[in-house]
Amino acid sequence: MTKALITGGGGQVALALVRRCPASVQAIACQRASLDITDETAVALVIAQQRPDVVINCAAYTAVDRAENEPDLARAINDRGVANIAAACSSTNARLIHISTDFVFDGKSSIPYRPEAPTNPISVYGRTKRDGEGHALALADSVVLRTSWVYSADSANFVKTMLRLLKERDRLMVVDDQVGSPTHAQGLADAIWAILLADVSGIYHYTDAGVCSWYDFACAIAHEAKSFGLIEEPASVVPIPSSTYSQSARRPAFSVLDKQSTWDILGRASRHWQDELRTVIQNWKDQKS
Repeated sequence: MTKALITGGGGQVALALVRRCPASVQAIACQRASLDITDETAVALVIAQQRPDVVINCAAYTAVDRAENEPDLARAINDRGVANIAAACSSTNARLIHISTDFVFDGKSSIPYRPEAPTNPISVYGRTKRDGEGHALALADSVVLRTSWVYSADSANFVKTMLRLLKERDRLMVVDDQVGSPTHAQGLADAIWAILLADVSGIYHYTDAGVCSWYDFACAIAHEAKSFGLIEEPASVVPIPSSTYSQSARRPAFSVLDKQSTWDILGRASRHWQDELRTVIQNWKDQKS
């Protein structure tokens, strides 16, 4: 049986990994209280004691705007933290699967970014994640898996925020000139396990199929919430350019990822983001019933 140690155990990706864990894998999820990846000594000790076959790094600093004012903290987690994990994996001959982001790209492309495309991050968050990738890829059998716009029924995310605001407010303004692909954490977890069992290495991408703007995504959330009776009359959603929305960090205007190499491993394409969203909202309705 393969033994997998998962960092960032309280996050939505780690929780999905535990729920979707294959029978052939023993998953051990470590929350920050038991494994702070910024602590080099602690990381080395835990991995040496647990002796996992693979470490799946889901721990990350993801507060994109706050990172502009907290670059040292973002770098400690997203860059040096990955270096600590990579060093411990090297010492114990463990594989490393590191979860990264579409923010390593500058958004100037007009076609989906392939895994080998040059990176050029435009924010502190993106730069620290890019640098963390370098530490992971220094290991011969490691995997960097980039994703985007992750959501689930767990933790804070765009879908949960929109559901709350659509109920509380009469009008919501959402940017319509940032284009990418949402990712349901459950599908991402399945892709991670497939990559692990396929015994591959290198850079891969995974998101739900399809493309949308944040405005498109918000409109779909409102539509599904009303269709399933979660919100009787959701707020109106108004498109705005990102230039009128005050944010500390720059975002890539286009961050669609090419997933073909991951789909080849899965033996299928991802489900479309609209189908995944509908499934999640249906599940939330069932939980409330």
